[in-house]
Parts: sequence; structure tokens; C-alpha cells
Amino acid sequence: MGRYSCHTLATVWHVLPIPVRIDLEAGHGTTYAQRVLARGGRARGARQYDDRGDRKDMTTRDKNSGGAGGTSPKHAAALSDFIAYWQRMRRGGDVPRRSDIDPRGIEALLTNAFIAERIAPGLARMRIAGSHLTDLMGMEVRGMPLSAFLVPAHRDALSLHLVRLFDEPAMVRLQLLSPGGIGAPELTGEMLILPLRSDLGDISRALGCIVTTGTPGRGPRRFDITQGRITPLEGAAHVPQGAGEAPPARPQAVPGFAEPQAPLERSAAPRKGERPYLRLVKS
Repeated sequence: MGRYSCHTLATVWHVLPIPVRIDLEAGHGTTYAQRVLARGGRARGARQYDDRGDRKDMTTRDKNSGGAGGTSPKHAAALSDFIAYWQRMRRGGDVPRRSDIDPRGIEALLTNAFIAERIAPGLARMRIAGSHLTDLMGMEVRGMPLSAFLVPAHRDALSLHLVRLFDEPAMVRLQLLSPGGIGAPELTGEMLILPLRSDLGDISRALGCIVTTGTPGRGPRRFDITQGRITPLEGAAHVPQGAGEAPPARPQAVPGFAEPQAPLERSAAPRKGERPYLRLVKS
């Protein structure tokens, strides 16, 4: 019986919260993997075990995660509808205007959507953002640069993509990965960015969304770009920023509502004996 007495074995058997097989010949209890399986939990660190107690690689994606891209089938269908709505807003193949976008057209991904404004080459800030983006960052994201969702090492790549998006113009799709940590499970997802025209006619706005698979956990969550795809738009004429701005038109009087304009008359000379309001004083 090795180093364990009958009294010790009986005590261990009754105090353990789960059934454990005691190996009397080896002189020790079950393995760590078997204890984890008995509790129905997960081993410490990056280990996970199957029903036989054998180790599995946790980097294997769930079958519902959408494969290497990290986009679930549900999100993939919603993204397709998102792009289809934007395509329908293109009049004659041109880039749609910001005012053409109706939130009801992207209702399925409204909490994931955002409107961004180009503020410099390769830099865009968020003007409107859905609640899911706030959950990812753990704070209000309106006014923040779009690059805030990426780790610093991948922000230059996003900057280059944004230059092409606004200048060519083009559609940008980025596959994302946020490694797991304490209180923050691993996340996969996709960022979609589509160009828009401002009210002045220049391509300085963007409609986009960020979809993720997994629980956001503790924020802020920042992502690596695992794959990027840029699709130039055909038939969309580029208008330089500010080129569509026209000088303000002089308001015209509306007949029937405008008062008659009085002629400009010179003030009469002061009468003799009257003191003028202004006088010149020489020192």
C-alpha cells in the first residue's frame, strides 16, 4: 500500500469533492487532467483535455467560429447584407453620400456600426459608434481614432489601408485577432470599412462595422490584423477633399417678404450752434 495507510485512504476518499481513483500500487491519486475533467472545468494555462484525459491544442477554433477568418456564419451573412445595402446606395456606381445612409438599412449590425471622418491622410476618427464598440473598449469611443482598436504594431498597416480607401477609393476588409488574457478571452473578428462622400461631395467619410466572435471580457480589447483585403471601386470618381466646397451664395430677397431697401444718404451738416458728436482734439 506504499506510504498511505488504510486510515489515510479512507479520509481522502470522503473529503474529496469529486470521485477520484486512488492508485494503490503507484502510491498517488489521479492525474491533474483527470481531476479537471471530473470537475467539468478547464486546466490552468493553455491546456485543455478531451474525455479521455488527453491534451488538446486550444488554438483549434470552434467549428462555429468561421475558420481562420474568425467570422461566424451568422456574422458573415450580416456583413454581406451590410455591403449589399451600401451597394444599393451607389447611384450610377459612385460612392454614396453620408446623408444617403439610413440606419434602418443596417439594422442587423447597428450596434457594431460606425461612421468615421478622415482628419488627415491615413487617419480617421469615429463620429458615431454602436454600443458593441463601446463594450470592446470599455469606454466611449466617439471622437477616438479608428486605430485605437488595434495594437500599436498594426496601426501603420491600417493607416496605409485608409489612404487607399479614401484616395482610390476602395473597400477594406480586415481579419482581426485579440489574444486572450486575464479576464479577456481570445476574440476573433472582422473590420469592414466602406467609403462615403460628405455633404460637400469629397470622399472624407466612411461607413464601417466591427464584428467579433467570443465574449469581450475586460476592456480595452485591441486587435492584430491577421489578414487584409482591399477592393478598389470601379466607376467612382475621386474628388479631392475640399474641392467640392462652393462659396456661399449671396441671399436673395424674396418678393412679398422683404422690406423695401432704403437708399444710403449722407448725414446732413450740423446746424450752426449745434455741437457735433465727434470732434478732433489736437495736443
